[in-house]
Amino acid sequence: MAKPKNILFIMFDQLRWDYLSCYGHPHLHTPNIDKLAERGMRFSRCYIQSPICGSSRMSTYTGRYVHSHGASWNGIPLKVGELTMGDHLRKAGMDCYLVGKTHMRADEEGMARLGLAPDSVIGARVSECGFDVFERDDGMLPEGPDGSYDPDGAKEYNKWLKAKGYESDNPWHDFANSGLDADGNVLSGWFLKNATEPANIAEEDSETPYLTGRAMDFMQDHDGPWCCHLSYIKPHWPYIVPDPYASMYGPEHVLPVVRSNAERQSAHPIFKAFMDTKVGEAFSRQDIRDAVIPAYMGLIKQVDDQMGRLFKWLEETGRADDTMIVLTSDHGDFLGDHWMGEKTFFHDTSTRVPLIIYDPSPEADATRGTVSDTLVECIDFAATFVDVAGSDVPGHILEGESLLPILHGERTDTLRDYVICEYDYSATPVAHLLNIGVRDAVMFMIADKRWKLMHFEGGHRPMLFDLQNDPQELTDLGDSADHAEIIANLYDKLFEWARRPSQRTTRSEEQLIEMRTKTRKRGIVLGVYDENDTPLELTVKYRGRKAPNKKSDAKI
Repeated sequence: MAKPKNILFIMFDQLRWDYLSCYGHPHLHTPNIDKLAERGMRFSRCYIQSPICGSSRMSTYTGRYVHSHGASWNGIPLKVGELTMGDHLRKAGMDCYLVGKTHMRADEEGMARLGLAPDSVIGARVSECGFDVFERDDGMLPEGPDGSYDPDGAKEYNKWLKAKGYESDNPWHDFANSGLDADGNVLSGWFLKNATEPANIAEEDSETPYLTGRAMDFMQDHDGPWCCHLSYIKPHWPYIVPDPYASMYGPEHVLPVVRSNAERQSAHPIFKAFMDTKVGEAFSRQDIRDAVIPAYMGLIKQVDDQMGRLFKWLEETGRADDTMIVLTSDHGDFLGDHWMGEKTFFHDTSTRVPLIIYDPSPEADATRGTVSDTLVECIDFAATFVDVAGSDVPGHILEGESLLPILHGERTDTLRDYVICEYDYSATPVAHLLNIGVRDAVMFMIADKRWKLMHFEGGHRPMLFDLQNDPQELTDLGDSADHAEIIANLYDKLFEWARRPSQRTTRSEEQLIEMRTKTRKRGIVLGVYDENDTPLELTVKYRGRKAPNKKSDAKI
């Protein structure tokens, strides 16, 4: 084994942390991912920075909080000039390629203002979140009366399906994400009742195997050093999977829902608004959970089988000896817990994600097969990758920290004592229904190993959970007078975080320290009455000089 030359950065979409057998799921067995955990290190407290695809990924790719990069919801562009892991890694001598999803939207106005052509090398990288693109596939091609949500979704995949004989104007929908009845009618995967149907596609042609193959195509033809971001689309909805996975699980494998009547009856008003959304109401029904969750589990089982295919290929080609493997998710899925669907709130079902890191270097031997409960944030990945590439981590830009010291057994904990997550819901139907102004439709989470505080703008009280005595987060203590001191302490930490100088990215700490005394040797002399009151070498340019008299009253 040698130090990692390459990095395979695997991200799944909407994979809950507790839906893997190495994280404790009793029915969903994922032996290939479990084997990776046995060979590497598994983290039990890894948190995302925003509970929605786009902004979560932008934090992961920039190594910065949402408050810093500003791309606070799906479709909000990452501003021109915001550096990403691709920029940092190329500077360190490592290529950075994308295979799959980013949910990135380009800042077209900013690019036009700076004269950056989208088809130039730099313009393409700015448009693609800093990645060089082997194949981008954001995965979804939904269509409605006003057109498509993402006209470029599944673009190459649809071409590939059509070439294989899947005849349709949208084979992504009609085959990969829909069933078929006996009369040949398409049973759309958008309707939850069809989650029990097998997708009308050969399993090997479905999305997860397709992207696995494309990643192998990339790695086969690139010597490195490289970082390959293999970004899967599943198990994100539509919740439908081809056979044999469609029939592997049933209602008997659906875990009991985590919620209580008291939780709903006394719900915080913002929390209640999210419960009352269409998706929240749907997943509050047990018949819908019994239909959807087995399909969700089947998608994850397919994911694990594809990991087996991928890891075997890495072994056979020798790539496993020089490639770090990082496996995680962009967020979770409520699946009916807390009367919610989707991911857009701060319970652990949404904000806590799996993280497994395999480092082939001998320095990591001491931690193989171990579990770390240190507080990790997804902004740590970029710093870790820069460290792996052999470069200094630019701490004035990257707000995360490298995990290599923990992987190598040099430390047991990260340097932080809390994690942060943010959600800007100003562009959502919830804000519309509650008639909340854009500025007030924002909320924050701060959590340590014991407590989790949720803050809501607009004058609302906070929510508070005791993660030690109430790990399922069922009892909100936000209005408890007995916990006022704890709430105040967490607000102090949140305020401390908000005060950090996150926008000062053009000068490092070392440069700032150098600047403290630099002007003394550049001719700036302030507060000095006599030249002898300061070191003479600093005023050498101002002493012993001669000049003709040019005053207005000078004698000619």
